[in-house]
Amino acid sequence: MNKTKEYLIPFVGLKLGKHQFEYQISNAFFEIFDYNEFQNSDIKVNVVLEKKSTMLELSLKHKGTVNVPCDLTSEDFDLPIKGKMKLVVRFGEMYNNDNEELLILPHGEFEMDIAQYIYEMIVLSVPLRRVHPGIKDGSLNTEALIKLKELTKKEQKKEHKQEEKEENIDPRWDKLKQLLTDK
Repeated sequence: MNKTKEYLIPFVGLKLGKHQFEYQISNAFFEIFDYNEFQNSDIKVNVVLEKKSTMLELSLKHKGTVNVPCDLTSEDFDLPIKGKMKLVVRFGEMYNNDNEELLILPHGEFEMDIAQYIYEMIVLSVPLRRVHPGIKDGSLNTEALIKLKELTKKEQKKEHKQEEKEENIDPRWDKLKQLLTDK
């Protein structure tokens, strides 16, 4: 993947200790993975790499916003997201990324690509149900909500008229109904 070149971390020349990397993520990053759920995205990713003598420890954090459609109204809105992830990198005979918290690199490696881990961390931090904040506090006014309110008002009027009809029943019918129940 030549497209993820800027997300390669060359760890071979680094001294032992902590090293910090920052990335600004936009929709161009998600296009690499053919992921088009977001209309727009502005996310800041901080990566702290702690190099030890036998292994590497990565601590990834992200915070920002993604523009997504609301599941209830289909209105686009900026959804704030944040999350973090830890990754331990060890060295072994062959490449293995079966475990989500452990990455095994072959002994001759000198750099690692963290684009996949950034992608998974961000996508998994977006909630499954996305509700516009205007719905929660009642400040959102869309055509769909206005029409829905009109229809509920009409339904309430119909129920009220039906209750009035039931109240205006001739009392003589009640006497006849009692005959049926007295048997």
